[in-house]
Amino acid sequence: MLASQTYIFDPRPQYPLLLTAKRYWDPASPYSDDPAALTLVLTHGTGFHKELYEPTIEDLYRLGPSAKIREVWALDAPNHGDAAVLNEQALRSACYAPVFGWQEYARALHALLAGHGTAGVDVDFRARRLVLVGHSMSAVSIILALTYQPAIEPECLVMIEMMGINAQAVPGLMKVLTEGAAARRDVWPSRAEAYRALKARPAWRAWDDRVLRIFVESGLRPLPTLEYPDKEGVTLKCTRRQETATYRDALAIAVVYRLLGPMVQRIPTHFINGTVDDHLSRAVKEDFLANAVGGAQHLASLSHVLGAGHLVVQTHPAEVARALFGVLCRENDRLRAKL
Repeated sequence: MLASQTYIFDPRPQYPLLLTAKRYWDPASPYSDDPAALTLVLTHGTGFHKELYEPTIEDLYRLGPSAKIREVWALDAPNHGDAAVLNEQALRSACYAPVFGWQEYARALHALLAGHGTAGVDVDFRARRLVLVGHSMSAVSIILALTYQPAIEPECLVMIEMMGINAQAVPGLMKVLTEGAAARRDVWPSRAEAYRALKARPAWRAWDDRVLRIFVESGLRPLPTLEYPDKEGVTLKCTRRQETATYRDALAIAVVYRLLGPMVQRIPTHFINGTVDDHLSRAVKEDFLANAVGGAQHLASLSHVLGAGHLVVQTHPAEVARALFGVLCRENDRLRAKL
């Protein structure tokens, strides 16, 4: 049985927004206090939140101790999940709308891992053997975070369906995603009704039911809110306004397209993709692998989850756990060989 603890991290004045994180560990594990074991830090895609990784984390631990995991952390973007509720007033500033830059998630991640502010978190990540895991948007944010000072030095990176696109393809994709988010239903009479309504839609029905139930439980909040002061029921913690603002950032993707090649040659980087090319076309993925990465030979590994698309964390958490387990075992072998 995993233990967990939720944290509110206050990096002000170095960074103006509050951060929320959750820590998971196995009290019975021989590695929970082992400084040589790996600490995973998980970041999520646009419209999601840290708790959606919980089925993946649980399945990962069930695969056995050979992954040598000390503990796992999951971090909300500042305008998503619990952080969005804490930062509700600040996010209404013109600084964060109509565009919420992906560098904000990068700055939040860097603030936590570099120790910019100590309020609320009692761990020095600078002394940990870090594995940084990003899905979709947040895989881009991780690369940006690695360019900030003081430098973060992870043992490896894991990019899950990274939002890797050349500059020419960005406007069309972001237009589709922004329009979809702007039209999304975001108010329900209750959590139970939200679950029923989402489960009835094919896109949501494809999610692992554990993940969908967590989305309803942890991704929604009671009304009224600043966004809807006159409504009752429940609504999204990451508001429709903030989700669309996040999709409007086209700069981060273009920057990381140029940064990634040197980065993967310096830090072992593992890609986990789905075999279904839905959000990102096969041509876009092949271009990114060839021209941004410099070829698959520069990756530490490239694996695929059969039958999964871009939302692989939501639809196939057990398979993502198995892919992560393989990465961690491989990394432990590499680190042991260095000694």
